[in-house]
Amino acid sequence: MDKNHLQHQLDMKRSLLDQGYLDEQFIQLEELEDDDNPNFVEEMVTTFYANSARLLQNIEQALGSRPIDFTKLDNYMHQFKGSSSSIGATRVQKECTLFMEYCEAANAEGCIRTFRQVKQEHASLKTKLEDYFKLARQGGPSAGGQAGR
Repeated sequence: MDKNHLQHQLDMKRSLLDQGYLDEQFIQLEELEDDDNPNFVEEMVTTFYANSARLLQNIEQALGSRPIDFTKLDNYMHQFKGSSSSIGATRVQKECTLFMEYCEAANAEGCIRTFRQVKQEHASLKTKLEDYFKLARQGGPSAGGQAGR
């Protein structure tokens, strides 16, 4: 991998961390990558997005039902927050926490408003991570988790 490419990848990761999209958990996942599993983080993120789509759909349906079951909503969001935490998705986690506070207060409008933010942060991070992994793949083998060590 050329030096400029590696630097661009490091800069992109630093930007995601500095802007609060990701936290230390993401870096720890990258440290688990090795020659036997060079795409570990990308696979984790892909699994997260596949599973989170189902949870987001469940939350959306629960928000549309009347009366709203705030306990069920809180449980769904708790699962979603845990999944987000597993990949270091900091901004998503923060919105999940706020949503759960609205559930506790039985504030439907707050839940609906915050759910929009959860989905927005979720989608924004997905786009940014897709760009990051695309850049890593362009760098060739050992471009992913080996960067920044």
